[in-house]
Amino acid sequence: MAKLTRKQQVFINLYIQYWNATRAAQEAGYKHPAEQGYKLLKLPAIKEAISTRLKQSQIEGDEVLVRISQQATLNKADFYIFDWVQKIDSQNQPIPVLDTQGNPLIVDGHQVYEQSYEAVGVNWNTFEKYGHLVKGLRYDRKGRPIIEFHDAQAALLAMARFVGVESGNVSEIQPIVISADSIAPSFINAYRDVRDHRHTEYVFFGGRGSTKSSFISLVMIYLLVNNPDIHGFSMRQVANTLRNSVYSQLVWAIGELGLTKKFRCTTSPLEITYQPTGQKIYFYGNDDPNKIKSIKPPFGYIGLLWLEELDQFAGENEVRKIEQSVIRGGDLAYIFKSFNPPPTLNNWANKYIKVPKDTQYQHVSNYIDVPAEWLGKIFIEEAEFLKTINPKAYEHEYLGIPSSAGGLVFENVELRKITDEEISQFDHVLHGQDWGYFPDPAHYGRCHYDAARLTLYIFGEVRRWKMSNRELYDDLVRYGLLPDDLLICDSAEPKSVADFREYGASSRPAEKGPESVKYSMKWLQSLVKIVIDPERAPYSAEEFSNYEYEMDKDGNFISQYPDKNNHAIDSIRYACNLIWRRRGQ
Repeated sequence: MAKLTRKQQVFINLYIQYWNATRAAQEAGYKHPAEQGYKLLKLPAIKEAISTRLKQSQIEGDEVLVRISQQATLNKADFYIFDWVQKIDSQNQPIPVLDTQGNPLIVDGHQVYEQSYEAVGVNWNTFEKYGHLVKGLRYDRKGRPIIEFHDAQAALLAMARFVGVESGNVSEIQPIVISADSIAPSFINAYRDVRDHRHTEYVFFGGRGSTKSSFISLVMIYLLVNNPDIHGFSMRQVANTLRNSVYSQLVWAIGELGLTKKFRCTTSPLEITYQPTGQKIYFYGNDDPNKIKSIKPPFGYIGLLWLEELDQFAGENEVRKIEQSVIRGGDLAYIFKSFNPPPTLNNWANKYIKVPKDTQYQHVSNYIDVPAEWLGKIFIEEAEFLKTINPKAYEHEYLGIPSSAGGLVFENVELRKITDEEISQFDHVLHGQDWGYFPDPAHYGRCHYDAARLTLYIFGEVRRWKMSNRELYDDLVRYGLLPDDLLICDSAEPKSVADFREYGASSRPAEKGPESVKYSMKWLQSLVKIVIDPERAPYSAEEFSNYEYEMDKDGNFISQYPDKNNHAIDSIRYACNLIWRRRGQ
């Protein structure tokens, strides 16, 4: 057998301890632990040395399968001795059993006290036989035993892979690498950093089409497959946005890496499972944070966390709580954060990246760094068109450069009189209806969209309180609404939409969906101008001019739109529903 170097001997010792080649190579001092760990296991001398150590420990392939079976069928109760124990209260007094009248229960002249069937000792016969499944033994303040069990499944599967157990899915476990052809050139150094685990936190930000989400999805799968004891967790602020974003992105990455047959991807529950090991990627929204605390993988721990659209979360403190809830139980962890920088410099996420940490890797990207054939001709043409007519919007949307210092949502508003002559030339007039009664009003908005100049003109509105649907419709007719005018309404009140249709209006509900508010707001922000006549549409002028992002408790702006003082804005979003929905952005 060839002589082993001291570093290789250290690697072997660590590998037998952890059964994780990447971790063993990293602690042994190798510069590229993920790739070098895999290559080391292929060297005949190292394979022979590990096999010898395994034989000395009498852990052969059959023994691995036996232990996997023991782990799967383990009955923890067999390790304890149980007996009836008298319950005591906070004053250390026995708790009496009461009869139906509330009096102490007496049986055969003796008072009866409450009892519970508890573990009072250790079954040392079982302990001696299956002690290899036990991690530790301790006792509580009352002297009752508490046994901690090893989470051995991931390590045993790694052992099975090495000794060549051809049973079930065990033989399918193989380390993977990411082809350079799958990664945009600007992400090569980021991949090397992830591969060598030089940092714990990775923050990717930039404009549209930068492929940052594609990159994160690839390395998430790469890290999951190459580290059989960790699981993944993908999260966005709102749960109903997960399926069409991070989940779809990870499904794409699985296909890109040629692993489709080895993964099971389900939508109910929304979950991805690596079938050879049972590792999982969970998907949760932060709109129900209590669910996060209840997640417990079947083995191992969650070591991969992806927070997509970071700016949508309610500040740095909230993100820190998520990290603390999700990443626990192991030494190896990767936290990925991705977002398109919001337009305001005062947004908390934009401030966050201004204060780098030693454990953090930052990467900024945009579509210019991506091969044009990946994006397609239409994407490039739209970007260049916006660059020509609205450079500020182009810099924000496509280059990811924040464009303002305040918290205003709409910085493209122009208040001026829209003349009768201009209105007479409007050939694409749109109508929107936001429902309300009291204290929220019903609001109708009228506008015209000039697609060639990316300009929206708002020149009419009707706002009413405490008015029935019939009365509101009659007022709109008096204002000039015609039967043939397509009126797009808030879909939250289907009865009101149906009432208007019965009265004679061409009403229809707005097409909503996950992130419809975000998409429509971003579309309005991307326009060159939103021209509002303050005399014809005073409520619209006030709302659009003063509408600001939400703030966290520390006074930082977050990328959430407040659902207040926005009835005119909503009516215009509905009026333009078919335009921004068609664009899909």
